Amino acid sequence: MLRILGRLSSVNVQKVVWCADELALEYERVDVGGAFGGNDQADYLAKNPNGLVPVIEDDGFVLYESNAIVRYLAAKHAQASGLWPSELERRADVDRWMEWQSTGFTPAMLVAFWGLCRTPEDKRDAKAIEASLQKGEKFAAVIDAHLAGREHVAGKAFSPADIVVGCATHRWLGLPAKREPRPNLQRWYATLRTRPGAQQVLSQPVA
Repeated sequence: MLRILGRLSSVNVQKVVWCADELALEYERVDVGGAFGGNDQADYLAKNPNGLVPVIEDDGFVLYESNAIVRYLAAKHAQASGLWPSELERRADVDRWMEWQSTGFTPAMLVAFWGLCRTPEDKRDAKAIEASLQKGEKFAAVIDAHLAGREHVAGKAFSPADIVVGCATHRWLGLPAKREPRPNLQRWYATLRTRPGAQQVLSQPVA
């Protein structure tokens, strides 16, 4: 059985759990990291020397890096699910938006997320939080414009790009801060929330 090592409050674990739920896979998830600890132990570091979550174990195959795991699961079960595109150009489009999420959108909002959600109010750096929110707004504007007239991030069908950008959007829209209205992004996100495979992840509080 597939094992997912990592706490569900982690946005990177959320990507993998959503993918597994979308594929209707049987799996065991084990709380690791954060308040649960364990990610600094030798047996965990042997699986992921970075000490980060998530890690999966799948029939003896060990893999870390959340977007790589999502790609792996989607590709492994592509024939049954259709989640991983077979066409080269569409697959590249999916990859493009997954990279955009991991290198742009999520890092842009990281300081704001930690400051607003995981730092006591009296210890927050207001200027750093505001700068992070402004960076996040630039990426939110990009995806909002891209989703105008589109139902999905990449192509005409739901894909791993929707999963990983959807997790980042869940965090962005859940930040306790004022943000610019993004009607296309909010419409798309509302549609994602109706998917059975998204229920476990998109019901999680942003914290």
